[in-house]
Amino acid sequence: MAFFQPSKPVTNLVASFLLLGLINISIVESRRHVLEGSDVSYPAINCRKHTAFLTDFGGNGDGTTSNTAAFQAAVQNLSQFADDGGAQLIVPPGKWLTGSFNLTSHFTLFIQYGAVILASQDEGEYPLIEPLPSYGHGRDGPGGRFSSLIGGSHLTDVVITGDNGTIDGQGSSWWDKFHQGKLANTRPYMIELMYSNQIQISNLTLINSPSWFVHPVYSSDIIMQDLTITAPVDSPNTDGIDPDSCKNVKIQDVFIVSGDDCVAVKSGWDQYGISFGMPTEQMIIRRVTCISPDSALVALGSEMSGGITNIRAEDLTAINTESAIRIKTAPGRGGYVTDIFVDGMNLQTMKYVFWTTGAYGQHPDPGWDPKALPKVDHIHYRNVVAQNVTMAGNMGGIDGDSFTGFCLTNVTIGLSDNPKKLQWNCTDIAGLSHNVTPKTCTNLVDEGLIECEYPKDLIPIDTVQLQTCSFTAKNQFL
Repeated sequence: MAFFQPSKPVTNLVASFLLLGLINISIVESRRHVLEGSDVSYPAINCRKHTAFLTDFGGNGDGTTSNTAAFQAAVQNLSQFADDGGAQLIVPPGKWLTGSFNLTSHFTLFIQYGAVILASQDEGEYPLIEPLPSYGHGRDGPGGRFSSLIGGSHLTDVVITGDNGTIDGQGSSWWDKFHQGKLANTRPYMIELMYSNQIQISNLTLINSPSWFVHPVYSSDIIMQDLTITAPVDSPNTDGIDPDSCKNVKIQDVFIVSGDDCVAVKSGWDQYGISFGMPTEQMIIRRVTCISPDSALVALGSEMSGGITNIRAEDLTAINTESAIRIKTAPGRGGYVTDIFVDGMNLQTMKYVFWTTGAYGQHPDPGWDPKALPKVDHIHYRNVVAQNVTMAGNMGGIDGDSFTGFCLTNVTIGLSDNPKKLQWNCTDIAGLSHNVTPKTCTNLVDEGLIECEYPKDLIPIDTVQLQTCSFTAKNQFL
């Protein structure tokens, strides 16, 4: 009797969904019932002296009543405790519909298990704000930006966490408007903190953002960890985490299914990013798993005009994803992508493993300078295992502006049943390689026993120890 033998792509796609199912099962199994009067503990950069529940401010968790005013009133009221030990706002079990609201300093937003913050689909619930100064224009169009669902600016010591509570961006209506060309302003992000420091976003499930999920910008000292982030793989611009002109950042233990890049490191767009001049630097990306058939596990750019440097990534996994590390830039960007260190990637079903392009030509307006050329140098990849790959490397710089300093060692790439005839396409790049299969292009010279560099010292955020914080539960889980 003949049996059906699924192709590798089918097998690996099934494996992707099985993995997602196992993760969801593990989440369910970890849930616990919390009785009224019992203590709930959680890790955070700082604990709070004062505690309040959203219901104390008229919150209604029926899934249809708007809680925008309740969230805004709660934050406003609790801001008075910023200089008296800070405050934590607990979102209890229920479905809490809300539009945009901002946080305050020395503040924790805690979303309990069984609680879902539901983003309103009413445009009127998201006040328009100016484009980011390092972008000049909105990403979806020349107009302004809708406020993020959860935001804040010029804050210190902000924690957004929970015991696997959920934030649901209800993005489908926004995606439809985007596809239909009905938006003059940029869609809301789920979480955006600007000009802030000491930020923690952790222990949450984030689903269906209208656009980017987590966007810290012009900020520093940031921990983003223990997150599950999911959106349909055909949803537009649903990047998982986008640190943008930020310093001292840790992204760790995150599972992402996305319609765009799982992690996108940015620093401003063309002449606006060059003028603003704030790089993204000192970052560790660790134990991230990505499923994104049309985008990258980690993208550097394309908005990188303020510079990207000293980025470390280790122990990464991608399944059914277009590429692993992708560098995206173009004439007009200026800036630099330098001192990038990657150690350990396990990849399954990829279009490309290494993808670098100097022709990513989206621009905010006609004012970009074609003579503003980016610098790409000192890019190190080591200890990479990949299976079911269509093309090992598609690597292109810019004519007259070669990308240099690449180093590849200990790379084993297993090809798909229908691989590209040309496995390495290398144009206007230069570097070294050793122990790479299939054999690299001549631009990446095999000089024998070399080992690509990976820093041994820790960046400052990697030394931060979280405290054990708590509150007393007010009601029983549903």
